[in-house]
Amino acid sequence: MAQTDEVKLHFLDYWRVVRVRWVLILLSFLLVLITAAIVTYFQPREYQASNFVEVKSTAENPRIFSGGDPTIPIHDPQLAPTVYQVIQRTGILYPVIEELKLQDRWSKDGNRPSREQTYQILRGKLTVDEVRNTDLLQISVFDTNPQEAADIANKIVAVYQDKRVEEEKEIMNRAVATMNEEVDKQQKKMDDAGAVVARIRDEEQIIDLNPEGTEDSQAPVNNIVIKQESEVNDAEGQVTTLASKLEQIEKLNGEDLMRMMPTLNIQDPTIQKILPNYQDAVAQEASLLNSGLGENHPKVKALRATKEVYTRQLEEQVRSIRSALDKNLKTTQTTRDQLKKRLDQINAKQLANKNLSANYTRAKNAYIKEKLLFDSIRSRAQTQTMELAMPRTAVSVKQVAEPPSAAARPRVGLNLMLGALVGLVLGLGLAFFIEYLDTSVKTMEDVESLLGVPVLAIIPKDIRLLHKEAGDTPDAEAYRILRTNIEFNRKTPESNAISIVSGGPGEGKSTTIANLAFISAQGGYSTLIVDADLRRPVQHELFDVSDRIGLTTYLTTEMDLEEVILPTSVENLSVLPSGILPSDAVGILNSQRMSDMIAELKQRYDIVLFDSPPMLGVSDASVLASEVDQTIIVVQHRRFPRAMLTRVKQAIVGVGGTVLGVVLNNVDLKHDQNYYYYTNYYGYYRPRDKDSRRTRDGKTTASTARNGSSGLDEY
Repeated sequence: MAQTDEVKLHFLDYWRVVRVRWVLILLSFLLVLITAAIVTYFQPREYQASNFVEVKSTAENPRIFSGGDPTIPIHDPQLAPTVYQVIQRTGILYPVIEELKLQDRWSKDGNRPSREQTYQILRGKLTVDEVRNTDLLQISVFDTNPQEAADIANKIVAVYQDKRVEEEKEIMNRAVATMNEEVDKQQKKMDDAGAVVARIRDEEQIIDLNPEGTEDSQAPVNNIVIKQESEVNDAEGQVTTLASKLEQIEKLNGEDLMRMMPTLNIQDPTIQKILPNYQDAVAQEASLLNSGLGENHPKVKALRATKEVYTRQLEEQVRSIRSALDKNLKTTQTTRDQLKKRLDQINAKQLANKNLSANYTRAKNAYIKEKLLFDSIRSRAQTQTMELAMPRTAVSVKQVAEPPSAAARPRVGLNLMLGALVGLVLGLGLAFFIEYLDTSVKTMEDVESLLGVPVLAIIPKDIRLLHKEAGDTPDAEAYRILRTNIEFNRKTPESNAISIVSGGPGEGKSTTIANLAFISAQGGYSTLIVDADLRRPVQHELFDVSDRIGLTTYLTTEMDLEEVILPTSVENLSVLPSGILPSDAVGILNSQRMSDMIAELKQRYDIVLFDSPPMLGVSDASVLASEVDQTIIVVQHRRFPRAMLTRVKQAIVGVGGTVLGVVLNNVDLKHDQNYYYYTNYYGYYRPRDKDSRRTRDGKTTASTARNGSSGLDEY
């Protein structure tokens, strides 16, 4: 919460500065705005002609050799930034200058600019904008002639297009020439390898049905060998299977044979029919024996007889199968032996052929290798030649520059907006800078921190003489607060001789004394005003009394106090005027008679107020401050520098005086609303006389009696 209040307070301080310096801010704002308007008015009208193009990379041009899909877009992230820089350089703009004869067009008074100067002028007229993450560029030219702007923009695109295509064609021509040289070299190597193959084929009388083919001449023989080896392996597998099955059948007899019959995997219809019956008989026999029947039980004997019949049938059938397996095994072994023999013959023949054609094979392989390389190089050369002949583009123009009908520069709205913004910022900056340089007293905290004494009262601006107002007014409340604070802050009730001083003239000291004396007299105090400002006396004018005799008269003659103290129209209030100013005012105030007079006045009156001259620059105030009990300093708000205020206190303390407090005078409540809380009685004060009602800002109504001078704050 505290932090929020602090931030709010700072905002109010800023707003206060704006309200106080609003005239300076407004003048700065209007000055900059008018300047911007004048500059905008006198600026030449420039027209903008723009080209909108899409730049093309080399990879996006014909892609016959690369085999790329032309429907798939290729994006080079570095292309657009590169073109952005290239277009603005001399390599592009110099040809534009020459082709459009811009040096002649831009001649002035017979002075033809150089090419470099023309380039700088053109560069200033040219603007290139890149659309982020795309290959799109906007090329704009500003000129006072709309047709010339369009011509230059279009010519820049055309020159870049021609130059880029020319460069790429030159590169392609060099590549094609180099590739053709490689084709000639490779063809010579291929012809030499072909001559070696032909010579070996003739010498060894080799018959090659496909001398240009890439197949191996021994490939058919190799296929036959592989097939024959597969047949031999199959026959060997069959022999092994039959021999294993036959061996198992021969080893098993009787019950073992019957029990292992299912695992032998004999695919015989008779066995497959009888074997289940045999297994059922075995199961039934075991069931009967387990149920408690004996070996000689008729049912058991019947089942055993049936089982024996099945056993004999199965054994007979197995013997038939064994005989058949034996015959099949012998036949398979014979077939295997024949296949092995044939395989050996083929291998022997192939080995002989390999030995005879090894040189030919190596030569043919070398020839085929050179031939394949030659075909590849020739294909690349043909592709590049075709690409060179095809049309190429460096940019795709999406929008052609046309002469505009309206000027693009100056931008009146933007210039005025920027002028207004700059004027406002400048005004605020000046206001806060002047506020920073302003070392005058602005707040109660300034006074209390500098002097270490309390602020006794806050006096609003434009307060008039209270004794000349008709009826009670809110202005009187500020002086009642002052009177109350004096009562509570003075050391003792006997400390009733008080001088009121200011640092310089015009702080409102005299008016403060007059109104304070009036309020004190209204409160029943016997009050006396001593006009000790011998250099500029005003109290006799404020209370409409004669200044023919007064303080100076009393100090320089033997007159009694009763003769020089004059009554006023206010009950309980008397005035001791200054009298005729002598030549040696300091000597008069700094006298024993002055001290005796002060002591006597303190006995006669409840409160004695001394109107003192300014503290700085005049020595009278220092003399007076040393004689009275206490001194009140009147400081005009936002006028007196803080350093000078410190010197005022030091001057009082230096002569032995005591500072009772400070009156902050002439506070403008309209601008310094922080003081409203110290003077908020204006918001709800109900005066007895409606004609004397004051507004909250301290100004009287038109019907207010204007007997006092509007410049009273200067006294």
